[in-house]
Amino acid sequence: MAGFVQKGVKNILQKNPSDVVFLSALRTPITRAKKGGLKDAYDHEMLAAVLKATIAKFPNLDPAKIDDISIGTVLSELGGSKAGRMAANHVGIPTTTSFSTTNRACASGLNAINNIANSIAIGQIDVGIAGGMESMSRNYGSRAIPTELWDDLKNSPVQDAQDCIMAMGLTSENVAERYGVSRADQDAFAAQSQQRAAKAQQSGLFDVEIVPVTTRFVPDPAVPENVETRTVDKDDGIRAGTTVEKLGGMKAAFKKDGTSTAGNSSQVSDGASAALMMRRSVAAELGLTSHIIGKFAGAQVEGCRPDEMGVGPAVVIPKLLEYTGVAKEDVGVWEINEAFASQALYCIRKLGLENANVNPNGGAIALGHPLGATSGRMLSTLLHEMERGGQELGVLSKCIGTGMGMASLIVRE
Repeated sequence: MAGFVQKGVKNILQKNPSDVVFLSALRTPITRAKKGGLKDAYDHEMLAAVLKATIAKFPNLDPAKIDDISIGTVLSELGGSKAGRMAANHVGIPTTTSFSTTNRACASGLNAINNIANSIAIGQIDVGIAGGMESMSRNYGSRAIPTELWDDLKNSPVQDAQDCIMAMGLTSENVAERYGVSRADQDAFAAQSQQRAAKAQQSGLFDVEIVPVTTRFVPDPAVPENVETRTVDKDDGIRAGTTVEKLGGMKAAFKKDGTSTAGNSSQVSDGASAALMMRRSVAAELGLTSHIIGKFAGAQVEGCRPDEMGVGPAVVIPKLLEYTGVAKEDVGVWEINEAFASQALYCIRKLGLENANVNPNGGAIALGHPLGATSGRMLSTLLHEMERGGQELGVLSKCIGTGMGMASLIVRE
């Protein structure tokens, strides 16, 4: 792996046959869990939609050329890789294509992208698909935090061990208290996210990313036999009329007298994503060079304290920049997941980033955060925003439950 990353902007921007490149990055709409358009869809059903759209986008690419698929998921249906593997076969990807799921909590999708990139880089595979799927409508709740644990962990004298299952909302409160992120600033950041996302949606900026999903929908859960068929083609968590004043009236969600609310935290959501990746030389052999939209230029992961897991991007991004030999001033667009306004604001401030360049089309507070699928959504949004703005380098970063950060450098072509 020593030769995978070409350090320094000049080297990173060069096109080499060994580059790991993206040919597409698609996603379903992101919709509100329990309430939105995909609330009755299965995680693997949404995955099938983006996998089908991915292979349909390249009619001259034999699906048998796809060597491996890696899908990030945190609360998987049927357990492990069963449902996802079934979905891949269902849409026409042959049994010769291998399949796996990966779970690195909120960075599961980015972990999947990194897995496929590394496999391509070392020559283990030539072509792969990476993405994520998550139905929080169906699986969020008791599956999110373990209720049965080894007694030695429950009573561990190591506080960091116990803090690994701390509710995420409480970690947000810790960040706000420890690093002086006020309620007013959190609400202002959340309003900005909603306003940016609403503007992007109204301008049609997300349309190129989104694969419509036709699925069953039960309008009234009390009448489950009343089933409709709906086609969902837009994110439905965006609240165009959000203002700081409206957010200021919301009650603390996780702690009495706290500052994190349902309005300045990411939404619980449903969705899926998929990106087609291959070696540049293989794209040339297959006549697909003109379809290359970006390059994967490396990733890093770093741990932090579990009880303030949201600081992860502030910890890992400097490590990524050092690893790639890139200065923060070289990066044109930053996608930093908005798990909570408290942690996103802290990371932006700690890193000294320009507000205008971070999540210019809104983030998870407005769009939602379907755990394993969010990284793929961010990748698609990032690549298309870099194209519109003529930016060459972008960074995608996630904070991770149990205390980690993960970040990757993306090059736009």
